[in-house]
Amino acid sequence: MVLTLHTTHSGNAADIGVYAAGVEALNAAGDNSDIRSVVVVGTGNTFSAGLDLQRWMDNRSALVKMQADRLDAFHLFIETLHTFPKPILAAVEGSAVGAGFSLALACDMIVAARDAVFSFPNGDVGLTPDGGATWHLARSLPRGTAIEIALLGEEVAAERLHALGIVNRLSQPGSALHDALLLTETLNARAPNVIAATKELLAASPHASLTKHLGSERQQLLESLEHANAGIGIDAYASKRRPLFN
Repeated sequence: MVLTLHTTHSGNAADIGVYAAGVEALNAAGDNSDIRSVVVVGTGNTFSAGLDLQRWMDNRSALVKMQADRLDAFHLFIETLHTFPKPILAAVEGSAVGAGFSLALACDMIVAARDAVFSFPNGDVGLTPDGGATWHLARSLPRGTAIEIALLGEEVAAERLHALGIVNRLSQPGSALHDALLLTETLNARAPNVIAATKELLAASPHASLTKHLGSERQQLLESLEHANAGIGIDAYASKRRPLFN
């Protein structure tokens, strides 16, 4: 499934309608066995300009609860992306700014055009990062690099983020979606139960001791061994043919 950010009047800036539609689409995709993976992409030549600053300016005098509700809606979208059991890729062209950068970080992998740029300019307008930005940066980068990106608000080239391990694949400009879809072909051919279990293990690993995590891996391996896909995979390997997982 291709999930397209489409608010072209504001550079695909996220709004509450986008959040709600994204959560609804992902919930439906999670229950649809025909959908093996998701690619998030922006309309046109940009991924996302982040939050709609004009809307936030207009709402500064609104009740705090209203502002909090909007953030909660965005954060629910981020959590839904992060916990989705199937692979989610961000295909980034142009720029991923603020909340748009956060959204890309919440995906499992990022495929970015070589000329794409990422930034958190929130501090430039007196705002802190959101959408899990600091959570993802702190877990993916050395402390000094995470602080640099979060505090300075400077544009960071896709090629630098690729060298840092944030961006998984670099594409020629205009080809990010194409290359992301090629990558999903490989992912879609793998056993869905194994992908879901592996994502679960990776998500849990930072919070568990090695002994506890070994127990989790043991349980998941035994469950995957009992699954029909293990029989399909082992038989295909022995027969030197490509497995067709359910």
